Amino acid sequence: MSVLKKFFKDTIIYGIAAILPRAINIGLVKLHTAVFGTEKYAVNTEYYVYAAYLNALLTYGMETAFFRFFSKEQEKGKVISTSFTTLVFTTVIFLILGLNFAPNIAETFGFKEVMYVKILVWTVFLDTIVVIPFAYLRVTNRPIRFAGIKIANILFLTVLNIIFLWVIPNGIVSENILPDSLNFYVKGEAQVIYIFLANAFASVFTIILLFPNILKIKWAIDKAVLRKLLIYGLPIMIGSLAYVTNENIDKLFLGDMIGDANMGKYAACYKLGVFMTLYITAFRLGAEPFFFNHAKEKNAKNNYATILKWFTILGATFMLIVVSYIDLFANILISQKEYLDALAIVPIILLANLCLGIYNNLSIWYKLTDKTSYGMYISIFGAIITIVFNVVMIKHIGFMASAWATLIAYGSMMIISYILGQKHYPVPYNLKKIFVYVLIATLFSAIAFYDTFRGNYGITTALVLVFLGIIYLSERKELKRLLRK
Repeated sequence: MSVLKKFFKDTIIYGIAAILPRAINIGLVKLHTAVFGTEKYAVNTEYYVYAAYLNALLTYGMETAFFRFFSKEQEKGKVISTSFTTLVFTTVIFLILGLNFAPNIAETFGFKEVMYVKILVWTVFLDTIVVIPFAYLRVTNRPIRFAGIKIANILFLTVLNIIFLWVIPNGIVSENILPDSLNFYVKGEAQVIYIFLANAFASVFTIILLFPNILKIKWAIDKAVLRKLLIYGLPIMIGSLAYVTNENIDKLFLGDMIGDANMGKYAACYKLGVFMTLYITAFRLGAEPFFFNHAKEKNAKNNYATILKWFTILGATFMLIVVSYIDLFANILISQKEYLDALAIVPIILLANLCLGIYNNLSIWYKLTDKTSYGMYISIFGAIITIVFNVVMIKHIGFMASAWATLIAYGSMMIISYILGQKHYPVPYNLKKIFVYVLIATLFSAIAFYDTFRGNYGITTALVLVFLGIIYLSERKELKRLLRK
C-alpha cells in the first residue's frame, strides 16, 4: 500500500472517530435549543468557552511536542512517561487549586453557581489526563481503538443528555434516581447544569476505557526530555490560546455588547459551521502523526503538497454542499425559529474554517523545523485581528462582525503561514489549483445562498454537480493513479 493511500485510509478511520461523535453532538443542539431559550443557551456556550481556554492552557502544547519527539527520539518510552507524568502532575495542582478557590472563581467570572466551576474543574482535569494516551494511540497507528473509545464516549454522553434534559424533566423517570446533592437543581424542568454534569460523567467513562493503556505508562520524568518538550511545546500553547481566542472570544463580546439572546442565536448557528470543523478535525487527527513520521522520506514534500490539494478539494466541496442545503440542515438541527436570525453567518464561518484547515496543513513547516515560535506569532496576530474587529464592528453590524472577523483572521493567518513556510521549508504546493477550487466553490456558494436561487434545490444541486465535474475533469488522472496504488 502506498504511503498516501495508507494516510487516506487512516484518515477515514480518524474521520469516523471525529465526525460521528461530533455529528451526534450536533444532534444534541436540537435537544438543547428545544429545551433552552437563547439566553440559557448562551450560558452553556460561555461555559465551554472557558473550558476551551483551560484545555489549551493545561496541555501547554504537550500533545504536539509528544508527536514531534516520539518520532525523533530513540528512547520513545521516556517521551511517553515524561509527557504523561508531567501533565498529570500539573493538572492535579490545577484540580486542587480550582476546587479550593471555586467560590472566588465563580464570583470573578460571573458564574451563577459555584457548582458550575467545580464541574468545569473536574471535567478539564479528566480530559487533560487522557491527552497523551489518545496521542499514543494515534502515533502508533491504532486508529480503530482510538475511534472506538471516542464513539463510546459520545454515545454515553448522548444518553445522559437525553435522561437529564428530557426523560427526568418530563416525569418519564423519577428525579429520585439522582443523588440528593443533585436534586437541588431539578425543579420540574431541564437545567443547564445537567449538560455540564453529562460531560463530566462522560469524561470519567473515557478514563475507564483508557485505563488499560494508562496502566502501561511508566510514572517517570526525564529532565532532558522534559526540557525539549517544554521548549517546543510552550509556543504551541500560546498559539493554542490565541486560536481559542479566535474561535470563542467573539461569543463573550457578543454577550457583553448586544446581549445573551443574540449571542445564543449566533452560537447556535455557528454550530452549523461545525460541518467544516468536523472535516478539519478528522484530517488533522490523521495528518499530524503522519507528517512527523514521514518527514525524512524522499517524497515527503510532494506528499504534503498532494495532501493539501485534496484537503482543499474536499473542504471546498463540503462548504458548497452545506450552503446549498443550508435551510434543510438548519431546520433539522435547530428547534426554535428564533435561533435562525443568525443563519447568514454560516457561509462566512464555513469559508473561514476552510482557511483554518489550509493553515493547519501549512503549519507543518514550523513544526518540522522546530520553529514553533512562528506559529505562536501568527496565532497571536490572528487573535489581535479578531479582538479589534469585534470591538470596533459589533456595535455597527452586530453578530455579522464576529463572522467576518473569523474569516479575516484565518485568511490572514493562512497567507502569512504560506509566505513564511516557503522561505523556511519550501513545499511545491499547487497554489493555482487550490485558489481556483476555493474561488469557484465560494462563488457557487454565494449564488446558492444570497441570490434568488436559495431554496431552489434543482439549481443548487446542479451547482454542486458542476463543481464535482470540474474536479473530476481536472484531477481524474491523479485520482486513478492514487486508487491503483
